[in-house]
Amino acid sequence: MHGGMISAVASFLLVLLAALKGEPKQRIRPNRTRRSSRPVLVDGSNVMHWVEGKPNLATVKLVVRDLQRQGYAPTVWFDANVGYLTRGRYLGPKDLASPVGLRRGYVSIAPRGTPADPLILQSAKELRAPVVTNDRFRDWEETYPHLKAPGFLVSGTISQGAVHLPMH
Repeated sequence: MHGGMISAVASFLLVLLAALKGEPKQRIRPNRTRRSSRPVLVDGSNVMHWVEGKPNLATVKLVVRDLQRQGYAPTVWFDANVGYLTRGRYLGPKDLASPVGLRRGYVSIAPRGTPADPLILQSAKELRAPVVTNDRFRDWEETYPHLKAPGFLVSGTISQGAVHLPMH
């Protein structure tokens, strides 16, 4: 019995260490509000540069609000460096949710060392949702041929505080 207890404790510690070592896993789930059931993914790391090419979370918030007004339910994805670019330190989903106008469960961050691009594209494929971005994801065309589907990638602009998105 004593040996069994040691094995159980050792197994627990190994599982705990593995969980602490790895990046937190993020569930892919569409943002479904009462007003909407049309999911859309926002490439936050791209969109935050739409005004004067400078990274700004307020730019993402403008796009999120516009999408919500159009009846979409946005989920925003960022690269891991978003916090360093905007606030000089690491920011997690909880830190980014309020500045982009969403609840924490609808903001995702790629693990350090992993680009958000494939995570965005896979999520969009699974959710059958468009992606708001000005990126063409050319490096990912072979892996994600659905990139070329009409309306999958939605480009936009912001001028004089107004968002221009050709959503259908």
